[in-house]
Amino acid sequence: MENNATEKPHKAGFVSIIGKPNVGKSTLMNVMVGEKLSIITSKAQTTRHRIMGILNSDDFQIVYSDTPGIIQPQYELHESMMRFVHASLEDADVILFVTDIYEKHDESEVVERLRKAKAPILLLINKIDQATQEEVVAKVEYWKEQLPAHEYLAISALHSQGTNGVFQKILDLLPEHPAYYPKDELTDKPERFFAAEMIREKIFLNYKKEIPYSCEVVLEEFKEDDTIIRMRAEISVERKSQKGIVIGDKGAALKKVGTQARLDMEEFFGKKVFLDLYVRVNENWRADKRLLDRFGYNSL
Repeated sequence: MENNATEKPHKAGFVSIIGKPNVGKSTLMNVMVGEKLSIITSKAQTTRHRIMGILNSDDFQIVYSDTPGIIQPQYELHESMMRFVHASLEDADVILFVTDIYEKHDESEVVERLRKAKAPILLLINKIDQATQEEVVAKVEYWKEQLPAHEYLAISALHSQGTNGVFQKILDLLPEHPAYYPKDELTDKPERFFAAEMIREKIFLNYKKEIPYSCEVVLEEFKEDDTIIRMRAEISVERKSQKGIVIGDKGAALKKVGTQARLDMEEFFGKKVFLDLYVRVNENWRADKRLLDRFGYNSL
């Protein structure tokens, strides 16, 4: 005779990772999911979309959302990015508000949004590996005065320090609910999205100043068979002068980006990749609603 009383209830819910640019949200997301889903660079504002990473077990499903850093919008692109943030706050069962040890008391806009949030907040002070214990304690006390939260936790996402504790707190707070996605799914995004993100990451790593922020990547072709994936990707820039910089002398800069991205793709997809890159000028695409629709920014 089966004893159903001993079975654990199934928990499921949405966990939104919120914060200013460059505080380590993407690093935290990748650690919590156990896969590299969000691109990580030392430059701010690398995340432009809401990226969901799904962690599954027999008795729980946690749907993490990595979101763009909260900023004052300057372009239509930024408006779209902030809509992703607002949507993730509205459907969150738990909010991870990530700040860091370097926070300069300029988070008032974020704090105001979070005061109105209905979900419990875990306030995470990141990058504590770069601080003294006294600095960490002082930062925790500062945040206790600034924002009511369910808990205040000091972590280092880069070194997975304190992240197990965050995971346990999330599990405690999640409601009992059936899984929202099939248990074998890792993310809500298609494979071609991650291929484009890998290219965009290499652009951030290889170019300086405004160039990475002026580039967008779209997969025009994604054909897969048993042994190889063939991709054709378009890199959009805003001005003709930027096109020359992205391509580089005799195509060397673009070739370097393509080679680096292809190697990451082969590791991610587990098979050979043929990648064809080209560059197109789409003037002022960051302010063009039609192009932003094409690039997937106006669909929540």
